[in-house]
Amino acid sequence: MNAVFAAAAPAAENNPVLNISIFGAFVAVTLFIVIRASRNNKSAADFYAGGRSFSGPQNGFAIAGDYLSAASFLGIVGAIAVNGYDGFLYSIGFLVAWLVALLLVAELMRNTGKFTMADVLSFRLKQRPVRMAAAISTLTVCFFYLLAQMAGAGGLVSLLLGVSDKVGTAAVVTVVGVLMVGYVLIGGMKGTTWVQIVKAFLLIGGAVIMTLWVLVIHGFDFNTLLGAAVQASPDGEATLAPGLQYKNPIDFLSLGLALVLGTAGLPHVLMRFYTVPTAKEARRSVVWAIWLIGLFYLLTLVLGYGAGALVGEETILAAPGGVNSAAPLLAQALGGAVLMGIISAVAFATILAVVAGLTITAAASFSHDIYNGVIKRGTATEGQERKVANVTILVIGALAIIGGIAVLGQNVAFLVALAFAIAASANLPTILYSLFWRGFTTRGAVWSMYGGLAAAIILIALSPVFWGTPTSVFGETGVAIWPLSNPGIVSIPVGFLLGWLGSITTPKGAEDPRLAAEMEVRSLTGHGAEKAVHH
Repeated sequence: MNAVFAAAAPAAENNPVLNISIFGAFVAVTLFIVIRASRNNKSAADFYAGGRSFSGPQNGFAIAGDYLSAASFLGIVGAIAVNGYDGFLYSIGFLVAWLVALLLVAELMRNTGKFTMADVLSFRLKQRPVRMAAAISTLTVCFFYLLAQMAGAGGLVSLLLGVSDKVGTAAVVTVVGVLMVGYVLIGGMKGTTWVQIVKAFLLIGGAVIMTLWVLVIHGFDFNTLLGAAVQASPDGEATLAPGLQYKNPIDFLSLGLALVLGTAGLPHVLMRFYTVPTAKEARRSVVWAIWLIGLFYLLTLVLGYGAGALVGEETILAAPGGVNSAAPLLAQALGGAVLMGIISAVAFATILAVVAGLTITAAASFSHDIYNGVIKRGTATEGQERKVANVTILVIGALAIIGGIAVLGQNVAFLVALAFAIAASANLPTILYSLFWRGFTTRGAVWSMYGGLAAAIILIALSPVFWGTPTSVFGETGVAIWPLSNPGIVSIPVGFLLGWLGSITTPKGAEDPRLAAEMEVRSLTGHGAEKAVHH
């Protein structure tokens, strides 16, 4: 039966007209949701935090929608299909990371903050330098994450429309960018959250259907599926063992560290905790998110090896979008053009929702932290903040389009891992020190954020990501000075070390101990969390 099925699969033709129709329907529905939700956007709290009106389960679905990005669906399924065991490391890392976020960060951040990560970090420290550093690191993480989504979107739509030339793909990325800017400008956080909730339902539902279908074909026997994947893979048995992608164990460890520690420092995920009314709901939302995300990442194992078995590594790598096209091609092999169109539209909705979440985080960070907190010293009106946020959204959209065209063809899970490494290096040390160490100082925060950020960026710029391999941004030009693809193993300890060093070298009496005590009480009890954070 498998042989017959495998032979029949490639015959299912791609149908661009059908795909565009399904796509158009999805975009129309999600735009309707965004416009409906935007009617209530009256204040900054509505625009940035959805009016804090979402329940725990609703926010749990929205967090899952925000977190299950193009990397989770397109990138990981492709990584497992091509690299087997090493690809599954992404699923494990992304999932385990949630436990760090739940146990150490979620509730305390919700109790202490207002709209952005910088609200928490600058609560007990000097406002202007800390807000500036936090905003710059937020914008950098969002930019790297956006690159991944845009690359995923470009590859996906090119695959659906059969576009394989550079100009066509660039046009596709541009259309995605324009759409995303529209979503955020119209809907704010409320519209974005509802799109993420709908998208989480669709994505998890689609993944469940495809997983069951793959298991039915292999007689509900996971061993049979693995056997078929081994047979179809040019690497044979090696696809079930570590070392296919990461020959160097230190690179493997560096990636794992970045994935596990990165989530708790991701600004767009942290921002989701402010959309619920109480700390209890923040906790509930994370528990919901963990169940939904955990289920999804288990499914990626079946989908990845299913794509390897039923589509084949060579077909996947030869398709527009390369390794990121494994999931849509598996849908085509299973249910022809209709299922491929539906799954691709779900993946596209996934990208739009995540991109909208990232863009609103970056806009809030710039307008709320840099413009109001640093330039206007807290005197800007809500109207002025919103205007600056809107301009920021347009600028970020343009940068994401240009960057997305530059990284087309890169595995999106890999690109997201770089964003995680930057978040873990620049944000996480300062977040943990702020919440748990009374001796932490402004100098420590600024050193940690700029130092961790610089270490991560410099190592990425000198690594095989940019130089010396066929998949590098600049192709096979030059030689990578730094051998590891992910900088986490060096840049994360650098961030922690600089935070400690900056704090212990700060002169006595530079910080107000009463603010540290107030922050501790607030983070643990939530007392006064609704009030604006000013001092």
